[in-house]
Amino acid sequence: MTEARIITMKTAVDFDKMAIAGAAVAAVHQGVRNAAHPGVTTAELDRVAADVLKQHGCRPSFLGYHGFPATICTSPNNSIVHGIPGKYRLAEGDVLSVDAGAIYEGWHADAAFTMAIGKISGKARELIEVTEAALWDGLVHARAGNRLGDIGHAIESRALPLHYGVVREYIGHGIGRQMHEAPNVPNYGNPGSGLKLKIGMALAIEPMFNLGTEETRLLDDGWTVVTSDGAISAHFEHTVAVTEEGPLVLTLPEPELL
Repeated sequence: MTEARIITMKTAVDFDKMAIAGAAVAAVHQGVRNAAHPGVTTAELDRVAADVLKQHGCRPSFLGYHGFPATICTSPNNSIVHGIPGKYRLAEGDVLSVDAGAIYEGWHADAAFTMAIGKISGKARELIEVTEAALWDGLVHARAGNRLGDIGHAIESRALPLHYGVVREYIGHGIGRQMHEAPNVPNYGNPGSGLKLKIGMALAIEPMFNLGTEETRLLDDGWTVVTSDGAISAHFEHTVAVTEEGPLVLTLPEPELL
């Protein structure tokens, strides 16, 4: 979509600036994907992310947020979200979730993905594929007149037939001038329930599925959330705008209407 096309959709929420932040997040994702190989530490991935954001003229949403000490979140294997980059060295067979946020002229964008490090098990690969598909199932329901329950139900419906744990303690959120704004966006729900979506809203939709239970545990670092049973987890997220023409995904290299 062209820049002029985006400008015509301006509302009280500046989707243009969020799209610039979103493109920076997409570039962080690509940079981290390229750098994430066995033997690389998660701290090294954090430095890659910081360099990419600087090149794009953006600031990190996460660094300093309630004291978070890094640019991105790196959550391997049974870590669900909010893993702190550090000395952990990636190994063949790891499953790594990466969450990144960017600020451009005061406007935020937020997105996450999960990737394989080398060869992983078939069950782990299916978990990654299904969680990503569930994200897109939710994104297409980010339309004016729909309700939050429509998004959550679409996401949950991917997980239930496979008996995945759908994380309930950590959910999506509104986004704009702040990284976390109202409304909460659960990854579960009933069709036709919850807040009605309106043009001008921006949401960060982010399913988290586990191979085991939905139950979680917070580590002693006060940030890292892991599965209570040690099972592998996957996490995908995009920032999407509710526009007159439909859902506009802002955390891609170029915004995309669904």
